[in-house]
Amino acid sequence: MGGSGGDECITRSSHVMEGGGSLESYRYYLSRRTVLQMLNDRGYAVPNSELTRSLTEFRFTFGDKSDLESLRLCLPLRSNPSKKMMVVYLGTEEIRTQAIRGLYGQILNKEALHGLILILQSNMNTFARKEVLKFPFKVEIFHITDLLVNVTKHILQPKHEVLSAGERDKLLKKYKIEGKQKGQVVKFTYCSGIAEFLETYRCVL
Repeated sequence: MGGSGGDECITRSSHVMEGGGSLESYRYYLSRRTVLQMLNDRGYAVPNSELTRSLTEFRFTFGDKSDLESLRLCLPLRSNPSKKMMVVYLGTEEIRTQAIRGLYGQILNKEALHGLILILQSNMNTFARKEVLKFPFKVEIFHITDLLVNVTKHILQPKHEVLSAGERDKLLKKYKIEGKQKGQVVKFTYCSGIAEFLETYRCVL
């Protein structure tokens, strides 16, 4: 989703004016909700209160002109709470090397960090991107406009599940398929008004 296209879509939404709120707070609400849903799907411990927070509640908690530091998240992995994922919003000015170095200096307990998600609102120059590559943990970069809609929650987007070895072997046996090459099998589940429930499988070698 492009920047101008995303702005136009949001501007026309009735939610923007809910309680007289700003477009800025609506963008932060949508993008933060998408990230929380994404991390919950990845197995991080996201409080239910965060997943169900309404726009009105978001504005009451973070204000109509949100402080970017207050939007930060640090969530533990459910299967291994010692591993954490951090989410940081960056400002609207061009992101340069100095800003990335400053951010790295702010991070405590770097050895416990499983990964970092940076949400941009402006351009990150080439030198800053090279600086990010020096971080000792995985860094994912998203532009805020790409997080305004969670495409994985779209009605036409199928649910993806990787079958366990036992489930895979049971499936191959059911359809009398010889599993000569051991690979992963992904199940796609579709739900729609036409086909109420449809499952398909793909083998990934």
